[in-house]
Amino acid sequence: MIGRLNHVAVVVPDLAAAAARYRDLLGASVSGPHALPEHGVTVVFVDLPNTRIELLEPLGDHSPVREFLGRNPAGGMHHICYEVADIRAARDRLAAAGARILGGGEPRPGAHGKPVLFLHPKDFCGTLIELEEA
Repeated sequence: MIGRLNHVAVVVPDLAAAAARYRDLLGASVSGPHALPEHGVTVVFVDLPNTRIELLEPLGDHSPVREFLGRNPAGGMHHICYEVADIRAARDRLAAAGARILGGGEPRPGAHGKPVLFLHPKDFCGTLIELEEA
C-alpha cells in the first residue's frame, strides 16, 4: 500500500537558522519558507537526491508542533511521510484494520497541495505517520 518515502519532518525552534545549517554546512538545496496556517506551521524543504527533509516551525499560538517544542526545546524528528496512490482507499483499509486516523479522518491539503492524513503514533511503533496521495 505505501509507496516511496516522501519526506522526514523535523520540528525546529528557528526555521531560518535550521535552513541555513542545512544549506551552508551540508551544502543542501533549501526552499524558501512557506506558511501553512491550516496546519499551524511554516515549512522549508531540504531537497535530497532520494527524498526531502521538511523543517517545521510553529505558526501561531495553537500550532500542533508548539507542544512538541515544549517537550523538545532543541527540536527533533516529528513524522515520516509516505506516498499512497489513493489516500481514501488507504484510509479505509487502515481504519478497517484498527489503525487510528487523526483529525477526523478526512484528507486535507498538505504542504505540496496534495491530500494528506496522519496516523496515530501509538499504532506505528511510536512514530507519527503522514500519508500523502501521490
